[in-house]
Amino acid sequence: MLDYPSKEAMEKLNQQKNRGASLTSDLKQNIALFKGLFKDDDTFIARPFNNKADPNIRFCIFNMDGLVKPDIINEAIIKPLMLTTIQFSEKKRLDTLSNQVILINEVTKTNNLQELIESVTYGDTILILDGEAEALILNTKYFQLRSVSEPPSEQILSGPREGFNESLMVNLSMIHRRVRSNDLKLRYYTFGRRTKTKSIICYMDSLVNKNILDELYKRLDKIDIDGVLDSNYISELICDNKWSPFRTIGFTERPDVAVSKILEGKIVLLTDGTPVVLTLPYVFAENFQSNEDYYLNYIYSTFGRFLRLISFFIAIATPAFYIALVAYHQEMMPPQLYIAIAAERLTVPFPDAIESFLLLIVFDILKETGIRMPSNLGQALSIVGALVIGQAAVEARLVAAPMIIIVAITAITSLLIPKINTPAIVFRYFLLALASGFGYFGFMMGLSILVIHIISIRSFGIPYMTPIDKLSFKGQDLKDTGVRAPWWNMKTRPKASGDSVRLNSKQSGGNN
Repeated sequence: MLDYPSKEAMEKLNQQKNRGASLTSDLKQNIALFKGLFKDDDTFIARPFNNKADPNIRFCIFNMDGLVKPDIINEAIIKPLMLTTIQFSEKKRLDTLSNQVILINEVTKTNNLQELIESVTYGDTILILDGEAEALILNTKYFQLRSVSEPPSEQILSGPREGFNESLMVNLSMIHRRVRSNDLKLRYYTFGRRTKTKSIICYMDSLVNKNILDELYKRLDKIDIDGVLDSNYISELICDNKWSPFRTIGFTERPDVAVSKILEGKIVLLTDGTPVVLTLPYVFAENFQSNEDYYLNYIYSTFGRFLRLISFFIAIATPAFYIALVAYHQEMMPPQLYIAIAAERLTVPFPDAIESFLLLIVFDILKETGIRMPSNLGQALSIVGALVIGQAAVEARLVAAPMIIIVAITAITSLLIPKINTPAIVFRYFLLALASGFGYFGFMMGLSILVIHIISIRSFGIPYMTPIDKLSFKGQDLKDTGVRAPWWNMKTRPKASGDSVRLNSKQSGGNN
């Protein structure tokens, strides 16, 4: 029988583990090394055993309880190794095991201790053989994962109902199932000095812009952080215009959206442990696009995009425009409208600007509360809270009824643009502050700053206002921006991609 190493050997190797310790050809020392590395970790399992036909052939496997499936280890690793009668070559014993004995689909041989640690903590099983200074990494991963379902934040009326989950390989399989081509390229990255989080960069080699790809690699290589738990960690570290509220890197939880971006020549970055994947580069028009735009009639989809675009400007500008009119430019309103608003404001104690700020903050509090509460209770709280508080405030003469209407319009339109919600909140208060202090002049000054800011943004070298940054109305540039042209008329991809041809003209129908 194989004995465990002594306490003295354990302590000696535990002291050396931070001084470049590595595997040796002595099985007991290797066991002591791993047990020292995973000291005080009760989930770490070391299982030594011998070959039945030749007791001098001694093995030990290491794995983490809860990350592996015991049946796989018992039937595909331990049983074959114990019962095999194959004669081993002195120089290629590990190769013989991996090629003729072990019943595992993925086997890697290495003596890199860091690679072994990362593998065993990710669900692999490590096999060491007495007399060998190398080890085999055996794929025995078995995680309890959330099932594939439609993302609640990206629900649609028509189209696929699949969504990414927290497994990197499951997410990758959804992309592979939709893109069955060797032109799809994948590159692994590891982020986090402590978490060692795996990520995969996906792109079509013939479509991607190589300059953008090289720039992405440069930014990723500069990341030095102790842990990455979500894709937003990476997004904030590599994005352009780090102080801007506008996102320059897109995100989605839907595999069909990710694949559509890949087919446009864009790059998708998947991160283990999160269903949210990143897409880049990302332009302003994408904030108002939905994946179901391409599954519904193009006329209806175009109408929906116009509604989202208008809703963005209503959400940020309505309170500020109202305050500018009521407080500074009453002459711009019809007399009857101004008289009605003035009559409502006779018994209200607060100025218009303070009233609008207070109501908007209350609305944001109710919205955040509804999001954090359980789904059913949160929806009821948001609706009932807004109705009760609004009605009670008007009856108590604390706020005017027109202001309730303005805030309600702002709230409803902001819910229609979830992708651009953060800029909407920031610039809503920014425009409101300028309009409260300077009237219509301040309001227009704020809009000018907003437009200049959007025009100045870049996403990996691509202008944020692409493809309308050069005001070119020729060709295919505007056929998938504010409007959604029919498929037979969208013959080319965005200019940033490597191959511009999307649809063969011989197969297209309709009129150009």
